[in-house]
Amino acid sequence: MDGRSARWAGYREKRRKELVDAALSAIAKHGPEVSVELMAEEAGVARPRLYKYFNDTADLGSAIAERVAEMVTEELAPMFNPRGTPAEMIRAAIGAHTNWLAEHGNLYRYLSMNSATGTSGQNVVADVKTVIARQVTGLFEFFLKQFGIEVPVVQPLAFGIVGLVESGANSWLEEPGGLTLDELTDWLCDWTWHLLDRSLQVYGIELDPNLPLAEADPADD
Repeated sequence: MDGRSARWAGYREKRRKELVDAALSAIAKHGPEVSVELMAEEAGVARPRLYKYFNDTADLGSAIAERVAEMVTEELAPMFNPRGTPAEMIRAAIGAHTNWLAEHGNLYRYLSMNSATGTSGQNVVADVKTVIARQVTGLFEFFLKQFGIEVPVVQPLAFGIVGLVESGANSWLEEPGGLTLDELTDWLCDWTWHLLDRSLQVYGIELDPNLPLAEADPADD
């Protein structure tokens, strides 16, 4: 790649990101079924201009879905650096997720509606869930090492908890049914703790949700 080509590639990537940001703004304003025309209007360009930077509508949708997936993962940072008691860690992780959904409901709906438009045709929503569930699995395994045991159900438990929280929160987003966001979060935290607690009890582990665990950092393990 010569200098001119490199500059164009860099500019094109920068411009794509700017146009995706405009599209996110249009989705937040108009809902997940917003037209490409409204996305272009939000960006201040004519629709045909978008396709100078995206191959087609599917390519645009892919870029948007992947950016929303990145936002979801970034928002769950509290879960990746747990501190405090089990109850506090659960609340931090689930609270981050439910708060993000409440604030960015239209973006999440768009992600769900366009979940199979990743760059390799992958299901973007499934990929997000898998990344989170594997992180939770690693955290569980780290803390269980303090007891010197291995629990065979750690991975399916982690995936089950992630599925419970995601589907429960998504259901509430579509139909709150009289539940406030705080009440939903309380219930999800309660269900999560009972699943975790019951699974650990089977292996003879008793934890108090209100007592802190060791202060070690899983990243150092």
